[in-house]
Amino acid sequence: MSDAPDIEELVGVEEPEFQHVLSCVFGIQDHESRTYLVLLDNPGSTVAELAAELDRDRSNVNRSLTTLLDKRLVERERRLLDPGGYVYQYTATPLPEAKELMHRTLDEWADRVHDAIDDFGTERE
Repeated sequence: MSDAPDIEELVGVEEPEFQHVLSCVFGIQDHESRTYLVLLDNPGSTVAELAAELDRDRSNVNRSLTTLLDKRLVERERRLLDPGGYVYQYTATPLPEAKELMHRTLDEWADRVHDAIDDFGTERE
């Protein structure tokens, strides 16, 4: 079962927390929105660094980052290591861009809801 909050949890909340709104708008889990917020303060972090900061298993952090990449809330860059090999570094999408993305996503959802409302009952006419 997902711990992703839904819109019903925001209805009636006078001042919802940003992390909760982020989770609701993108349909992500709270630990994923927390990962985004930690990355805002720690740009260029590796999975290992994030796992330590979040006190979470690396595989769980990897899954969170994959979700955030899919939602365009995180960017990934490959850094070559001196002894060979590479490591990925992650940076949160800057807050102004993330807010704009949240507005667009919410507006698109609201448009779909308005269309559903308008279309309701037309098959009965």
